[in-house]
Amino acid sequence: MKTEAWTQAVRHQLNLGRLLPLGGPDDGTWITEQAAVRALGRAAAEIPTVRMETLRIGSAPLEPVSEPAVRPPASALPPGPLRIEAAFRASLGLPLPETTDQLRSTLLNAAIERLGLATVTADLRVTDLHEGPETGVKSRTAEKAMRPPPEAAAARSSAPATGTGSMRGPIGELADVAAAVPGVARLTTVLGSRPVKVENHDDPPGRHIEVHLAVASGHHPLEVARAVRAAVASEATSDTPGPVTVAVLITETAA
Repeated sequence: MKTEAWTQAVRHQLNLGRLLPLGGPDDGTWITEQAAVRALGRAAAEIPTVRMETLRIGSAPLEPVSEPAVRPPASALPPGPLRIEAAFRASLGLPLPETTDQLRSTLLNAAIERLGLATVTADLRVTDLHEGPETGVKSRTAEKAMRPPPEAAAARSSAPATGTGSMRGPIGELADVAAAVPGVARLTTVLGSRPVKVENHDDPPGRHIEVHLAVASGHHPLEVARAVRAAVASEATSDTPGPVTVAVLITETAA
């Protein structure tokens, strides 16, 4: 049973993809590649002549990175420029350069404006050409990439994981504060961990808090994360002798 649980945890982590920096070094916010890809996929779906096949986001090669102001989640990428890599099918109805330019502009604008990713390049590859719009048709690869895992679907129908069970006490209070911030759809769990993790330090005294959450529709992920960090830090500072740092990991965004 332990081996099976470990295998499922690894598969879930692989589905989440990379943990991408959101904003700049002082923003203390990351987003799962899975959540970012779905957001960009929704933007690309607005182009009727394009059908996405694959979409990945990672650090831009040879670009400088920065040290984050707060401790990042485990294995998270450092703040710095990002690169989008996408493969797509294009329609014969429009010149290919025009389609490529439109898709590149859409992906970059969505990454920057809708999410807050510091994206500088989008490398695109055409895998096939078709005669016209394929309304309602998607490749199996794209469909798989955009489909949420079973646990994500279950989370959407469940109550926010705050203030109950293992979240009682001071950690539960911090969870309640985070969940109450406008734009937070709910707190989420990654690999079965708590949505709010707290680590106290004695030498020097202080506290580090990590919050995992989903962003509600109509709210900008980076702005929501900034508000959560401020609210949680304010709450935690009241009973902490030393400095408090807060990191946010966004695991889902709404359309």
